[in-house]
This record gives sequence, C-alpha cells and structure tokens, in this order.
Amino acid sequence: MTAKKRDYQKELDKIIQSITASPAASKPTLLLHACCAPCSSYVIEYLSHVFAITIYYYNPNIHPQAEYVRRLEELKKFLHTFPLATQNSVTLVVADYNPQDYFEATNVQNEPALQTEPEKGERCRRCYQFRLHRAYEYACEHSFDWFTTTLSISPHKDADKINAIGEALQVTQQLQPLSTRAQVTQFLPSNFKKRGGFLRSTQLSAEYGLWRQDYCGCVYSKQNMAHADT
Repeated sequence: MTAKKRDYQKELDKIIQSITASPAASKPTLLLHACCAPCSSYVIEYLSHVFAITIYYYNPNIHPQAEYVRRLEELKKFLHTFPLATQNSVTLVVADYNPQDYFEATNVQNEPALQTEPEKGERCRRCYQFRLHRAYEYACEHSFDWFTTTLSISPHKDADKINAIGEALQVTQQLQPLSTRAQVTQFLPSNFKKRGGFLRSTQLSAEYGLWRQDYCGCVYSKQNMAHADT
C-alpha cells in the first residue's frame, strides 16, 4: 500500500493557528534559510506577522561568485524596500562563501552521473542536506524557536526531501544529551509553492523589480541549462 502523501501546507497551517491562538508577549523567532530575494519575498509576506524572522544566507553552492554576490545584493535591496520586511524588522545574516565546502559535502566532483542529472535528484538532495545542516546548527546555537528554508517554494525543488531533512535534523538534536546540546530548535514544515505561493513570488518580483535568476545556482545546473538550450 502506498503511504499517504503528507500535506505540509496543512501542517504549517495548524502550527500558525496554534501560535496565533495564544499570542505571547513577543513573536517566536524563526531562522529562515534563503537562497535569493524572489524566493524570500512571498515567504516573508506570509510569515512575518507570525514570526520574528532572521534570514540566513548560506549558499556556497552558487556559481560563479559574481552570481552569488548578485543574488545577495538583490536580497539586501528587497529587505530594505519591502514594507513587511522593514515593519517587522526582518534581519539578515550572511554566512561564509567557500565553494569547496559544497563540493566536499556533496562529492559531486567524484560522481559524474550526478553532474548531469535533472533537478530534484540525488545531487540536489545532498545540497539541501548540506545547507540546511549548517543553517540548523546556527539556529540551535543562537536559540531560535523555529527553523525552515525558502527552498520549497520552487517548482524545481522536492518538498518531501527538504522536509525530511529538516525533521531529521531536529530529531538528531533532540537525541543529544541535555548537558551537551544547544537549544532544540523546531523545524517548521513547509511547501511554500502551494496556494499560489510561487505565483505570488513572481508577482512580488515584478512589483519590486527583483532580478530573477535563470538557473538554480550550482555549476552543474548552469551547465545543464546551457546544454538544454542548444
């Protein structure tokens, strides 16, 4: 029997309803891993009334460095011009950029078959794992209440894999001895592309003049896109 597919949007709805039904003196904190301004736009619009959001920009997979910088600058510009970001004091943390970390974590350079596979495959899963692990470590070390990523807003990203990784990170942290672990930050399930989330991100991008990149980010996605166009 095939297992019933989970509805991460409904799960998120229940969490939001629980939080808003019992408002505290301050919003719960959320570390939101983000890859770019367009993907962040709808998520900030959607969640900023519920959570105190900190954007965590950790994307050493992005190639080349000029592309990484351009996406980062576009994100900074958006956070300074989007009213819901400024009114709700959305902040930005920029982590280090070392592409070699990406190659070592994914081992893609040593597995040629992964280099040409389409998005949503094993190469992408390893990339999700690598970046979310780093983001989750930061969230726990800095005592965030919740943690999630904007990645699930893309139609080219596998929400099941993303949520499985996030949930596994939380479980691993919970299993550590109390005397040695940082605060356990809860993973916020999501499938932000649902209910028109991806469409809304394109609308916000047009409204605020956001530059939208034309490939996922890594050197292999760029190469595969170029080959598809020839």
